[in-house]
Amino acid sequence: MLTKRRNMLETIRGGKPDRFVNQFEALELIFGDPYMRRNMALEGPGSECVNSWGVTIRYQANTPGPFPVHDEAHKVVKDITRWRETVKAPSLDFPQEEWDAIKPMIDKIDRSEKFATAMVAPGVFEQLHYLMGMDDCLVNFYAEPEAMKELIEYITDWELEYARLICENYHPDALLHHDDWGSHRSSFMSPEMFEEFIVPSYKRIYGYYKSHGVELIIHHSDSYAANLVPYMIEMGIDVFQGCVDTNNVPELIKKYGGKISFMGGLNNGILDVHNWTEELIATHVEKVCRECGKLYFIPCLTAGGPGSTYPGVFEAVSKHVDRMSSLLF
Repeated sequence: MLTKRRNMLETIRGGKPDRFVNQFEALELIFGDPYMRRNMALEGPGSECVNSWGVTIRYQANTPGPFPVHDEAHKVVKDITRWRETVKAPSLDFPQEEWDAIKPMIDKIDRSEKFATAMVAPGVFEQLHYLMGMDDCLVNFYAEPEAMKELIEYITDWELEYARLICENYHPDALLHHDDWGSHRSSFMSPEMFEEFIVPSYKRIYGYYKSHGVELIIHHSDSYAANLVPYMIEMGIDVFQGCVDTNNVPELIKKYGGKISFMGGLNNGILDVHNWTEELIATHVEKVCRECGKLYFIPCLTAGGPGSTYPGVFEAVSKHVDRMSSLLF
């Protein structure tokens, strides 16, 4: 029986996996670096905080997670042409003992069994709309492109410094990087605009990680992004995680398998619901496993990490992925 790490590599490289990769099983996520501990000090549903970038984050009750507040009083950037007056990237100059605090946990990861996986969120595009709101963000790409490019470069430079510290301190094998690039129906911007504004930033960021020992780049976007997949490949992404079914995942595998792999297909909006049933999950897991096949695909809920909003959903999905492995391998 292959290790979880080896089985994932066989799957995404077109080899001979001996079972489906079961959701996030091959990734041991690294949590708790000093920036992460400070960035968003929320205490669960009903809480609110101001993160390290000055963005007010609110975790509303009965919602899957926190989101920035964007009324006029709370926007950090109200005029993109004057962004330098209000956007202040957080310092990463923490005492070495703070970086060292989680090293004992990282040292316990069996890297022959799993990938030690750094996680970064939010990404470049999300950081933009966190600072100014989604509507202003999308309008500013058209109205003030040069100012947006300046802000993107500023965010990217900060991310590269964060990447340097992560790589120097923790030597991750993989990166799970969040940045949602669309709704379930379409990408937030055209492929041409995405190529102009976003691709250069990620080629720098993901290029840095790859050149500093990171074997796998796993990008989370629980959205439609089928039209952006060629650019994901150009950026150096190995796995598109969060691919909802509106992407037509089987068709993407057929078209791009061997250049990039796909991790998802099991929409949280359909399965991670208050009235979920075992039958509902079994049906969806079987359908996606049969349609997508054994290579270049990892069956997974489309949220950006292990777990579910409603208790038992994540575990039920894992159970039925194992069931399909026993049937199809």
